[in-house]
Amino acid sequence: MTTSHHHSLAEDIDAMLKLTSNRRQSMRWLFAGAAAAAAVPLVSCGGGSTASTGTSTTTTTSTGTTGTTGSTGTGTTASSATCSVIPEETGGPYPADGTNSSVSGVANALILAGIVRTDIRSSVAGASGTAAGVPMTVKLQLVNVSASCASLAGAAVYLWHCDRDGNYSLYSTGVTNQNYLRGVQEADSTGLVSFTTIFPGCYAGRMPHIHFEVYPSLAKATSAANRIKTSQFGFPTATLTEAYTATGYTASVRNLANISYATDNVFSDGTALQIAAVTGNISEGYVATLQVGVNA
Repeated sequence: MTTSHHHSLAEDIDAMLKLTSNRRQSMRWLFAGAAAAAAVPLVSCGGGSTASTGTSTTTTTSTGTTGTTGSTGTGTTASSATCSVIPEETGGPYPADGTNSSVSGVANALILAGIVRTDIRSSVAGASGTAAGVPMTVKLQLVNVSASCASLAGAAVYLWHCDRDGNYSLYSTGVTNQNYLRGVQEADSTGLVSFTTIFPGCYAGRMPHIHFEVYPSLAKATSAANRIKTSQFGFPTATLTEAYTATGYTASVRNLANISYATDNVFSDGTALQIAAVTGNISEGYVATLQVGVNA
């Protein structure tokens, strides 16, 4: 059946123009609505999302900075910061934080006069002696994982390690009267602590490493009972191989050849958060940098 209509050609054309206009207006409204929805920020509790990863916590949060990662060349994209709680590790047999004794009795470097310092290469509190070795600066960036990776300003770090011969001051034969390569630093407003030291040696049975404890404040960094984190970190294997070509590290070359991160009794369960980024060389010294995430 054919349906007829009584509109003129002019009326039909006018109706078609109105229909086209209405469709265009609808598309404008659609795109406007989508743009408005994209402009509304997503609100989340705590400023970031957290995910449990076994014994550690990972937090992702926007840093508010711009970068070129993921850019197609037409603009910049916001970068993001992630942080995780660094694994808890043993303080080892030579902590000198008052929790055990050496041949001279209870070893507690935390209460020594002058222990709060940046340069830890020499002994303090009346002891003489300076540890020889390739110069190194250690920079630890403290962040609070439970507060969206905020800088942990005002916290304190006690750091210690062996000398280039693999000996620990206050404990090892020949250096029990020394307290070098131990020191305490208060984090600055950005959560950074920095130590001037030497590249540690490799002794038999362990990958080269540095020990540290984190305290909530400098005032509380006088007793191990106040520590909120004890851990260790190591170095890239390529850096170790290069550093040990320096004078005085002959024994380290031999010991390193018999150990690996996979067989080390501390690092064998993973080193993702415990290998410092290292720049520099033997002649100019090294700079080792590591982010240390804690729940504070």
